[in-house]
Order: sequence, then structure tokens, then C-alpha cells
Amino acid sequence: MTKRILVVDDRNDLLHLMRRVLEDEQYQVSILQDGRDAFASVRSQLPDLLILDLKLGTISGQDVLKQLKSDDVTAEIPVIVYTAAVLEADEVARLIEGDTQRYHNVHLLRKPFELTALLDTVEELLEKAG
Repeated sequence: MTKRILVVDDRNDLLHLMRRVLEDEQYQVSILQDGRDAFASVRSQLPDLLILDLKLGTISGQDVLKQLKSDDVTAEIPVIVYTAAVLEADEVARLIEGDTQRYHNVHLLRKPFELTALLDTVEELLEKAG
């Protein structure tokens, strides 16, 4: 069965690049540019994997991540979070390390990253999730 991935990023160019790369790997990809709708979209779509930018403009990706992992319906959805912001990346790394049970299926990628690293992480998290 085709795995469903939701990508949330406020940058349109990155959204479409990721969509193209992931669809080339036979994933079914939905994209969302407005971070304010991220939690509701994940809750309604229940994707197999979420790829989430931490800098979403109007809302923090870290806040979205906390919401997802605190909700029984969405807590087990694997998440790849990414950012170029060093301080934000360090904060999320501490969050993950501080509660490994809640954030066991969250992986942090620091920009810039190679697309192969993204694809490897996608595959690894989806395999772990079953």
C-alpha cells in the first residue's frame, strides 16, 4: 500500500521540490503551506509520516510538534522536523532527548541537508512504524 506523507513548509519552492522528490519514490504526498492548519490537517488526514519545517512564519513548528505528540490520535505518527536555525534545532534536540518516550519517532534534520538523507530518513521512519 502506498504510504501517505504530509509536508508542511511556508516556502512554496521547498514544498514543491519535496513533493516531486517523494512522488518519484512512489509516495502519496500532500502539501500544506499554512502552518496554522497543520495540526488539524494531520488529525484529519492521519498521514503515515509528517515532514515539518520548524520555521512556519505565523506559528512555530515546534508548537505543532508538541500538539501532535500530546494528542492520542496523532501521537504515533512519525515526524521529520527540519530547520536551518541553530538555536531552534538545539531546542528541538533537547526536547526529543528530554522525553524519548513521547518523541521516539521524531527525527531532526538540519538544513542544508541532502535529498538522499531525507529519503533515507523517510524510509527508516516508515519501516519502524510498520
